[in-house]
Parts: sequence; structure tokens; C-alpha cells
Amino acid sequence: MNNELLFQQIQKKRSFLCVGLDTDIQRVPKNLLNAADPVLAFNRKIIDATADYTVAYKPNIAFYESLGWKGWHTLEKTVEYLKSKYPEIFLIADAKRGDIGNTSDLYARAFFEKLDFDAVTVAPYMGEDSVKPFMNYTEKWVVLLALTSNEGAADFQYLKNEESGDQLFESVLKTSQNWGTPENMMYVVGATKAEKLKEIRQIVPDHFLLVPGVGAQGGSLQEVAKNGMNSHCGLLVNSSRGIIYASGEKDFAKKAGEAAKAVQQEMELLLKEKGL
Repeated sequence: MNNELLFQQIQKKRSFLCVGLDTDIQRVPKNLLNAADPVLAFNRKIIDATADYTVAYKPNIAFYESLGWKGWHTLEKTVEYLKSKYPEIFLIADAKRGDIGNTSDLYARAFFEKLDFDAVTVAPYMGEDSVKPFMNYTEKWVVLLALTSNEGAADFQYLKNEESGDQLFESVLKTSQNWGTPENMMYVVGATKAEKLKEIRQIVPDHFLLVPGVGAQGGSLQEVAKNGMNSHCGLLVNSSRGIIYASGEKDFAKKAGEAAKAVQQEMELLLKEKGL
């Protein structure tokens, strides 16, 4: 999926919501635990309940890896379900990969060829040769970690280069623009760092930003939109726990749909305010 098609979906659905499929087997409602694959059954119901309100889904790979080969099978089946029933929806593998070139090449092959994701999150710490293999695929995306929402982000991401005066996350943004374009690279910027979005937009005005941290982590959707939205929206705002665990009972899918709809309605107003 290219930049323009993604923007068209945002306009059509009046939403820039990304739902995180961070499905923990320990939080799957009891009425699904007798299913052949409880996580897959949960995912399908969540997807069907929220698909009208979201433009992207983002499975966090750790939730599937933790289940061994069965988890990988569940992930594969989840992607197949989305591709067959909702082919217009953007799929992000939240894998945070990044290694030497030949290893990254295999990671890219896994997520783009074997699993057919549209995008994968990548850590930039090892530099250009660890990122480039992911960019050898047409209409596939790298989502590069820039400024994350966790408390430990302060350990390294704000360190200042004495020569340039740039903080580390600013160096990532500036240097990586030589690696990709707004057509194949996005950046992760945590919603809890919404005050930094104005600065970030000065460096990367045209790129999409994947913004986790709205909802359970306390990020403000209004602040994110105010400081981060551009003329093509340029935002995918992720909510995971706040939507998929809106209820832990038999009505979990219904409640997830209601939560997603509420976020979409707020996003519609924000898009309208921007004239989009």
C-alpha cells in the first residue's frame, strides 16, 4: 500500500486509528478458551467489531512469539483473515527488528514475503545497513523507532551530540531521511511525547508518524493531532488495551467496537478541524 492509498482510507473512514492486536492468552475471555485457537478466535471477533473504524492493525509480535510455533501459526492465520476479508486495511508487524544486513534481509523476507505485512517496526541503532534490506520491497514500509513512549526513552533518546547540538532522536530523524522517503518510511513517536511533535514535524513534515500511547498509556489524542497532523493527516494513532480489552466478558467484541467507534468519532472531528 502506498502513501496515497493510505490517505484515501483515512478520508473514507474518517479515521486514523490503528488497533493493536496485542492479544494475551491470559486475558482472552473464558468463553473462548475451549476454541481450537483461542487467540485467533479472539482476534477475528475483535477485527470484525472494529474494522469499520480503523485503517490499520498492529499485532505486537511478542504476544505471538511467547506461544512458540502455535503463536506463529496464529499470527499467520490472523494476517490471512485480514488480507482476505479486509484487504484495504494497513498491517503493521510490531517486531522492532534491526540487525546486520544479511540478518535484516531474512527478517524482511519473513514479514513481507512469508507473512505479507505492509510494514514492520525497525530499531535504527545499528544504522543504515540494518534498515535498508526492509526497503527493497515495493509498497512496503519501515516504521523506524524515533521517540518512544516508555519511561526508559530518556536513557538514550534525549542524549545530545555536542558537535551538532542534536538529541539522539533528532539525529535518527535527520540521518534516516537519506535511507528512505515518505513513501516507504514512517516514524514511531509516542503519544506521551506529544509536546515534541511540533519539533519532529519541522524535521519530517511529510512522513507518516505511528503514534502509540493513546488510551491506556495516557496520551492525548487532541494534543497529538494538534501538534502532529499534516496536510495528508500523516498520523496513525494506535490504541491496543483500551480497545481490545474494553471488556473481559462475553460482550468483549461489542465493547471493543464501541470503544473503536468512540475514538473514530473523535478523529473525525479532528480531521474536520484540519479541513481534511
